[in-house]
Amino acid sequence: MKKRLRIRIQYLIGCLLAISVVLIISMLIINHYVERVGTKYICDVDHVPEVDAVLVLGAYVLPDGTASSMLADRLTVGYELYQQGKAPKILVSGDHGRTDYDEVNAMKRFLKEKGVAGQNIFMDHAGFSTYESLYRARDIFLVKRVIIVTQEYHLKRAVFVARSLGLEAYGVASDRHDYGQAMAYYQLRELLARNKDFLWAKIIKPKPTYLGDVIPVFGDGGATDD
Repeated sequence: MKKRLRIRIQYLIGCLLAISVVLIISMLIINHYVERVGTKYICDVDHVPEVDAVLVLGAYVLPDGTASSMLADRLTVGYELYQQGKAPKILVSGDHGRTDYDEVNAMKRFLKEKGVAGQNIFMDHAGFSTYESLYRARDIFLVKRVIIVTQEYHLKRAVFVARSLGLEAYGVASDRHDYGQAMAYYQLRELLARNKDFLWAKIIKPKPTYLGDVIPVFGDGGATDD
């Protein structure tokens, strides 16, 4: 009896190990695929094509309402693209799901202080994830051609998602500083996020948390003010 139980336990452990190996290999394959597709469309500031809008993806805002170094770098690159005439509008997309935390107004203030006219800055208050930001850029702001700005580790996935959703998307990396030990965590999280967004963008294609009225990015960005 004990021998049969031991055999069954060994068999179960073997099955679990086999499933784990298959799962890990599948995740690594998907990660590589997302990375390879996204990388093809990453350009530098000087050589990226002209588009409808520059999309700056949100990141952490400090308690005093100022942009973190990572977000400031994204906004600086977005501003440089705007200055070079790569797009007439800037779309900032981030988390404004609570009254006490607001990424998008902080991003708009940063750009206005640089001299960008408020009418050329659109705010997506419900960009709660990369997938939702791209989905809403397409369906709410009617963007067809876009330059996405974020750090390179994140940019490959963002471009992949945008292309999977039918956008003509290009990416420009905003790695202007060393972001310290946090990058190890971001890189690990990105492996999981690439697998999730592969399923979301290629297979499931769920609607974002919020959609709402259409606000074409070709108009006045003041329509997104709150």
